[in-house]
Amino acid sequence: MNEKQLLRAELRAKRREVAESLPLAMRGLVFRHPPAPLLTMIPEGATIGLYHATLHEAPTAAYAQWFHERGYPIALPWFAARGDAMQFRLWSNPHLEDELGPDPYGALQPAADADLAIPGVVFVPLIGFTARGDRLGQGGGHYDRWLDANPTALAIGLAWDCQKVENLPTESHDRPLTAVVTPTRIYEGTA
Repeated sequence: MNEKQLLRAELRAKRREVAESLPLAMRGLVFRHPPAPLLTMIPEGATIGLYHATLHEAPTAAYAQWFHERGYPIALPWFAARGDAMQFRLWSNPHLEDELGPDPYGALQPAADADLAIPGVVFVPLIGFTARGDRLGQGGGHYDRWLDANPTALAIGLAWDCQKVENLPTESHDRPLTAVVTPTRIYEGTA
């Protein structure tokens, strides 16, 4: 195993332990709405790209509903097939998950006929992060490639506090996050 693979395994275990220690109903309350300092970074009316959280990831459902109720369009990642480039498609009502279906990787995504979108703000999933905004993702590079193709989009991480590390191995294609929100604080990156 290389350094990134070892870190992913270690941080996934920590993330799982924290998430499983909280009752399911409590997980959503931890990330109930975006904190005020974060909102000052987000342009009015920007399309908000979110991920549909897996069981152990920082939850996004309450953020999706909060932004939607204030008139922000919500978009989720969408894949035509495994290995294809990630796109975003609009999720017309984040209160209704029945509009979503499984993507090729097992996560939920909008239907193929949902409108394409290019979010101005993207909340990205992560395995680990630093206070500077370095991010360790799942390893597929989907968000790195999307962010490289859309350099003006704000990239914001959502994470449990246990996912913070002092340093991460980074490569030239890795883009630092603008900020990372945890249950206890906001880290503003160098982006």
